[in-house]
Amino acid sequence: MKMTGAQMVCESLVREGVEVIFGILGGAILPLYDVLPQYPRLRHILVRHEQGAAHAADGYARATGKVGVCFATSGPGATNLVTGIANAHLDSVPMVAITGQVARPFIGKDAFQEVDITGITLPITKHNYLITDAASIPAIMKEAFYLAGTGRPGPVLIDLPRDVQQETAEFNYPDKVNLPQYKPTLQGHPAQIKKAAKLIGESQRPLIIAGRGIIISKAYAELKGLVEKAQIPVVTTLLGTSCFPESHALSYGMIGMHGMAYANLAVDAADLIIAIGMRFDDRATAKVSGFAPHAQIIHIDIDPAEIGKNVRVDVPIVGDAKAVLGELNKLVDKTKHIDWVRKLDDWRKEHPSLLIRDGESLLPQYVVRQIYEATRGEAIIVTGVGQHQMWAAQHYWYDKPNTFISSGGLGTMGFGLPAAMGAKVGCPDSTVWCIDGDGSFQMTIQELGTIAQEKIAVKIAIIHNNYLGMVRQWQELFYGRRYVATPLSSPDFVKIAEAYGLPALRVERREEVAPAIQKAMAEPGAFLIDFIVEPEENVYPMVPPGAALAEVLEEPRKGAKAVKDSAKLPVSNI
Repeated sequence: MKMTGAQMVCESLVREGVEVIFGILGGAILPLYDVLPQYPRLRHILVRHEQGAAHAADGYARATGKVGVCFATSGPGATNLVTGIANAHLDSVPMVAITGQVARPFIGKDAFQEVDITGITLPITKHNYLITDAASIPAIMKEAFYLAGTGRPGPVLIDLPRDVQQETAEFNYPDKVNLPQYKPTLQGHPAQIKKAAKLIGESQRPLIIAGRGIIISKAYAELKGLVEKAQIPVVTTLLGTSCFPESHALSYGMIGMHGMAYANLAVDAADLIIAIGMRFDDRATAKVSGFAPHAQIIHIDIDPAEIGKNVRVDVPIVGDAKAVLGELNKLVDKTKHIDWVRKLDDWRKEHPSLLIRDGESLLPQYVVRQIYEATRGEAIIVTGVGQHQMWAAQHYWYDKPNTFISSGGLGTMGFGLPAAMGAKVGCPDSTVWCIDGDGSFQMTIQELGTIAQEKIAVKIAIIHNNYLGMVRQWQELFYGRRYVATPLSSPDFVKIAEAYGLPALRVERREEVAPAIQKAMAEPGAFLIDFIVEPEENVYPMVPPGAALAEVLEEPRKGAKAVKDSAKLPVSNI
C-alpha cells in the first residue's frame, strides 16, 4: 500500500500502540498534522510550549511504562524540546520525539527555522535519525520504538523534512528490527551471580541500595523476595523512591544529599552494598572517597557503562534487575542479621530525620504530610525541582510501586506541571498530585492552559515561599546569607488559575490545610492550592558539599516533633 511519509508515521505510531501525542505544530511539521484526523486512535494534546510536550511525554512514560511521544516543528520548536529530551536521557525514560525539518533542498542553507537538531541532540539521545526518503520511515519508526523501550531506556529523535512527509512510497512495516550490533544483556552472568550470593551469605552488615532500575524492570516482587529471604535492609536513591514499600520493617528511606540520616549512616557502616539499578551519581554518594568505606560492592545494572564509572565494584553484574534478582534469589540462603537491623532501628530513633516544628507559621513539610494523609498514600506524586521536591520525597510514604515521579539527573525546574499532566493522561483513574515550588512552577505555568483545555484532572500544590528556595538554602549555609537573585516575586496564583478557568484556593494557616486538600480531592477536575509557607525553611538532613554521607547535617531539634514518631515507625521484629 502506498502512503505519504506523514501517513506512514501515523500508521507506524498506531502499530506501536501509541495512544497519546503531546506537541505543537508549525510549518515544517504541518503535513504530519494534516493527516492526524485520519487516525482517530491517536489523541493529540496541544501543549503551550514544546518543553511541556517533552516533559508530558516523559511523565506519561514513567507513569505507564510505555514509550512517550512528542511532536515539534523545526528550528525553535525542535530546540525547545532539548531540555525535556536531556531530562529523559539522564533519567532513562523511553521517549520518541518527532521533529519537522525544512525540505531536503534547503538543508544546510540556513533556511527559515532550520537547525541541525540531530547534531544538537546527539549527546542526549540514545539514537537519532534524519530521514531522507519516505520509504525508510517504517523501518526507522520500528527501530526508534525498539531502541527507546529496550535495554536501558532513553529518548530517540526522528527528524523529518517537510517534503519527505509529503513524498509517496510503499508502506511495508517490519515485524521485527534488524540491529545486530544492539544486543542488551538481560541475563546476568551465572558465575557473577554466584559470587554475589556468596558475598551476601558471608556479610554481617549487608545493605541494598535500590534505584530507578527496579521501577523500569518492574522488579518489585524480586526485590522484596531478596530482602525478606536474606533479611537485608533497603535504602533507595531519589528516583528509586516508591520501588519498595516504605512502611516495610526493613525500609530505611532515601540516601544522599537530602536522604535520611540513618540511611546515610547505614551506608557508611555496611560491610556489603548491593546496588541495583542505580548509577552512583554524586547526589547519592556524596564524596566518593568516603562512600561505603567498609563495604564490598555488588553492582547490578543493565548498562555496562555505568559499572565502575564512579565507584569501585567488587562484583559487577550486567543484566536486567528483574532477571538477575530472580536468579540471585534462588542462590541466597535464608538468614537473619539481628544485630545489624537493631542498630539501624536504633539510629532511626536517635537520628529522626522527619521532624516538623510546632509553631504558628505554615511549614512545607506539614503540607506534604497532609497530602499523604488525605490520599492515604494512594496518589501518584509528581514534583518540580527544588526544596519542595525533597520534602515530597521525605514526608510522603510511598508504599505503592512507581508513585513518585521527579526529575533526578538533570534537576529540571518546570518538570512538575507538564509531567503531572502526562502522568494523569496515562493513568486517568489514579489521583495525581503535582507538588511544585513557586519558582519551578513559573517555568511552565502556561501548561495550565493545556490542563484547562484538555480537562486533565491534576491536583496542584504550590509550596510558595517567595524564594528560589534550594539555592537560597545554599546561600544561607555556605555564602553568608547573601541572597543574590533568589528572592522571588510571584503573581497571584489563585487569580492565574481562575483566569484559565480552574478552581483554586490560597492557604496561609495550618488549620486551613486539610480542608483545602479535601476540597481539591472532591473536585472532579483540576484544582490548584497556593500554600504560603515559611520563607526561609531549610531541607534537612543535608550532606554539605565535599562531605561524606556520614557527615550529614540534621534538623535543629528545638521545638520539633516527629510526625512519623517512633510509635508509628516500622521496627523489625527479627
